[in-house]
Amino acid sequence: MVEFTLPKNSKVIKGKTLAVENPKKPRKVQVYRYDPDHKDENPRLDTYIIDEETFGTMALDILLNIKEKLDPTLAFRRSCREGVCGSCSMNVNGTNTLACTKHVSDLKGDLTFYPLPHMPVIKDLVPDLSHAYAQYEMIEPWIQADSALAPDKERLQSPEEREKMDGLWECVLCFCCSTSCPSYWWNSDRYLGPATLLQAYRWIADSRDENTGNRLDDLEDPFRLYRCHTIMNCTNTCPKGLNPAQAIGEIKKEIAIRAL
Repeated sequence: MVEFTLPKNSKVIKGKTLAVENPKKPRKVQVYRYDPDHKDENPRLDTYIIDEETFGTMALDILLNIKEKLDPTLAFRRSCREGVCGSCSMNVNGTNTLACTKHVSDLKGDLTFYPLPHMPVIKDLVPDLSHAYAQYEMIEPWIQADSALAPDKERLQSPEEREKMDGLWECVLCFCCSTSCPSYWWNSDRYLGPATLLQAYRWIADSRDENTGNRLDDLEDPFRLYRCHTIMNCTNTCPKGLNPAQAIGEIKKEIAIRAL
């Protein structure tokens, strides 16, 4: 029988428990904790007993109140609180989402907070997204056009051309989709992942861009693009309701059509 051994200090252990005094509506919250200043220690799962009536309506509110009232050492990212910056992406009750747009009322039972899966952890709920951003940079996410244009003129689109970009431009690069994808878990060194590929198609679909051929050349690779096996985790988990799997399918179709 084959035996698998986890790396040293990788097992998540039970952590401390903190509670508010006399909660009217108590609820148990468990949060993944990892301190880079103590790398010899295992990550742990701390437990907080909160008062659901006073700790807010969104998952992010819960974390903010825990940090303010129970544990100021807790680390997580947040900024806009409106689902437009992507900073507070994390795994809440087993699903990758944006904490600021996730209603606590939609979450049943105990609450659990983990960082985005299969990413290096900087501290607690803060993942290291350096690799994902480097992949995003690789697709050159800006309009590339060499045709002459008068300085006082804009590159115009018809309403129909602009409509083709709906479902693409709304992506906030939270990487919930990529970190839910098994293909990205195992091949993230070479597979670009759903988030970056959706962004790549955003520029392919943009009628103002004139570099479609080179963009497709860069993507036509057994790993960069074709590690997608249409598992659909990306679409199911996207907190913005987008469909990265469809965008990836459109890239594959564009490559197939030009080969005819």
